[in-house]
Order: sequence, then C-alpha cells, then structure tokens
Amino acid sequence: MAFLRRIFNGSSSTILQSQFSSIRLNSTLTSPKLFVSGLSRYTSDENLKKAFEQFGKLVEAKVITDRATGRSKGFGFVSYETIEDAEKAREGMNAKFLDGWVIFVDPARPSMPRPPPSPPPQDPLNFGITTNKTVGWTGR
Repeated sequence: MAFLRRIFNGSSSTILQSQFSSIRLNSTLTSPKLFVSGLSRYTSDENLKKAFEQFGKLVEAKVITDRATGRSKGFGFVSYETIEDAEKAREGMNAKFLDGWVIFVDPARPSMPRPPPSPPPQDPLNFGITTNKTVGWTGR
C-alpha cells in the first residue's frame, strides 16, 4: 500500500527513473527528434506539447493516431530546434508520468523508405480477362 501511495504522491518518479532510465539513456542523440512511447490513449498533441515545451524551443509535438479509429496508438514524436534541447527533454521526461502513464523518451530513428507495392502477377494467357471457373454451375 505504501508503494501505491508513493506512486500517486509523485515520489515514485525517482524509483522509476532509477529502474528504467539507465537502460534507455545509453544511446546518443544525432537529431533533435525524439520518440515518446507509453502514452495514454487520451494524450493529445496539445498535452504532449505542454509537457515538453519547458525544455526548449519546440518545433513539433505529434501523437500518432490510428487512421481507422482516430485513437492514439500510444506513441508520438517531439522535435526541437537543437539537439541540446532534445537532450534536456530526454533526460527530464524519460520514465516520468504523463496523463497517468509512465512515458519513455528515446532518440527517433530515421524512417526507412518503403518499397513501392508490387503489381499483381499477370497470367500471360489471361490478358486481363477474368472468367468464372465454377464447374457444373448452369445458373438455374
């Protein structure tokens, strides 16, 4: 019960930071863009921006949403003007609470280019005409 009191009083952030942040702070930043994971489904772009703007000049704060449902996918990206501001934000917000959830802040990896979709295989004898291959059906 004392552990839960520490979580809700905010004193557990040092416990969480000691357990998780040392694991995630081992890579260096090469760009001012950060990947934020562990976001609540209710975290908006505006909440993300408010949480991260205290560390420097923010360029963008974006929560990634599902196209079909519009709900958050639980992660987002934050971009700063300088790598130094991004480093401060990473150290200041990693393994902290945002909207009731513990978030993790890591360097964003560059997006990999996707190959173009391959065309469907063509049957050389078909020439684009499809036929009904049901055997024994007369339509009655």
